[in-house]
Amino acid sequence: MQNDWGGQSFAHPPGRLPIVGDGRSVDPSRPLKSMVGHAEKLGEPIFEIQVFDQKFVFVASAELAAEMCDEQRFVKVLPPAVEALREFAGDGLFTAHSHEHNWRLAHDLLRPAFTRTAMQSYHPVMVETLDELFDYWERLDGPVDVSRDMTKLTLETLARAALSRDFASFDGVDPHPFVAAMITALKSGQRIATLRTAPGGRLAVRRIRRKAKSSQDYVDELLDDIIATRRAQPPSEHDLLGIMLSARHPETGEQLDDTNIRHQILTFLVAGHETTSGALSFALYYLSRDPEVLAKAHAEVDAVLGSDRDTVPTFEQVPQFRYLRRVLDEALRLWPTAPAFGRGPRETTTLSTGHVMRPEDWAIVLLPAVHRDPSVWGDDPERFDPDRFLPQNSRGRLPHSYKPWGTGERSCIGRQFAQQEAILVLARLLHRYEITGDPDYELDIAERLTIVPKGFELRLTPRTPNADSEDQPADDSGSDDGSDSGDAPSDVCPVSSTDQNGLNATSQRCPPGSVK
Repeated sequence: MQNDWGGQSFAHPPGRLPIVGDGRSVDPSRPLKSMVGHAEKLGEPIFEIQVFDQKFVFVASAELAAEMCDEQRFVKVLPPAVEALREFAGDGLFTAHSHEHNWRLAHDLLRPAFTRTAMQSYHPVMVETLDELFDYWERLDGPVDVSRDMTKLTLETLARAALSRDFASFDGVDPHPFVAAMITALKSGQRIATLRTAPGGRLAVRRIRRKAKSSQDYVDELLDDIIATRRAQPPSEHDLLGIMLSARHPETGEQLDDTNIRHQILTFLVAGHETTSGALSFALYYLSRDPEVLAKAHAEVDAVLGSDRDTVPTFEQVPQFRYLRRVLDEALRLWPTAPAFGRGPRETTTLSTGHVMRPEDWAIVLLPAVHRDPSVWGDDPERFDPDRFLPQNSRGRLPHSYKPWGTGERSCIGRQFAQQEAILVLARLLHRYEITGDPDYELDIAERLTIVPKGFELRLTPRTPNADSEDQPADDSGSDDGSDSGDAPSDVCPVSSTDQNGLNATSQRCPPGSVK
């Protein structure tokens, strides 16, 4: 993982020192913010940060990112932070190497969990869990902590859909102990990744592992007990765990072993709920800051759901919230909650920058920088504008310039679950409540493996929907994020083919093993 790129050098921050390298230029509590700042100041498509003996190479331009999304030339690699997470999540779908057998096996076996039929079965779970969040809010006084409560919601929804397990997230203000254990593991992974190559780093890493061990043991024992209990029951494929316990590969007859099943559950619970809660929190932040955008969102939900604030969208209605989908897309453009992914070449290749990249070299695609590239997003890339994702505005955009769900065969297998849940939550929340943020709040980002707003609160007051909006046609102009259609999921591959502009063209049935 030394990543020396054969001795090639890249632009880097000024003031590099012996031994520590560029370490002084990185805020250890906000490394992502530091990298985005360096990308902006250096203005180069690719740059490096040297920390002790480790070279981190970052891709900051949309054009170079698009080049690295070429699946014929490049493949996913695990940068140090994700490699360190393997100590917690093993060879789950997110943390597995592409060449590992369990990745392909789990990938193939879990495809049925994200078809349209499966998604319909999750809809009542999403609705029920959201109702419990509303009841929880009714018991609170004062503003709500948005990131905290969106995390409660998405963890509970995923736990029920994946495990048929209730984590009692709404019984009190504090989150379930699993969340605390998960955060400890994520932070430990970050620290281990940073310290491995530092002088005395091995000793520090051992200390971190010792401190995190109780959290790791708690999570492992909890999930192993759930798996063992379900093993003793009659087979059922009503949730993700049931699928993993009983499904056999159609060609080989193989099944996942219990250890890998635990790793897959951890992957879904950790990566799945954190990214969705962050996406919802950022979307609500921007909605609360822009009265015009909020008014358009209110008009859309009222047009679809009518004058009764308690109306629950049907599964078929969720794709009708096309403006809300654009709000979500734009929030993820500015703050992709999984903010980076690693890429390496399948064989030695020369980049458009002239650098030679070997299979042992890797680079990190820095999405907040790529998603702000003025050559793609114009002179005002920091401005929140959902209409960037209108089809007429997306047409002709550089392919692969928007990648909040990752890329290629290793992109997020649960993308449709996350989108369905997020749009449902935004629609019901905005239909029921007026949202008011603190005008003095300045966006602060909490960084773990994922990112969420920190200290962001909203005051919620009961809302009377606008009955006049019922006669207005819902906005059916579509939403195009450059990666999928925005329509309801179908019994086809979650990966959509793209036209020459990188926009959605068709969805196609997957060959075996093609879903992330």
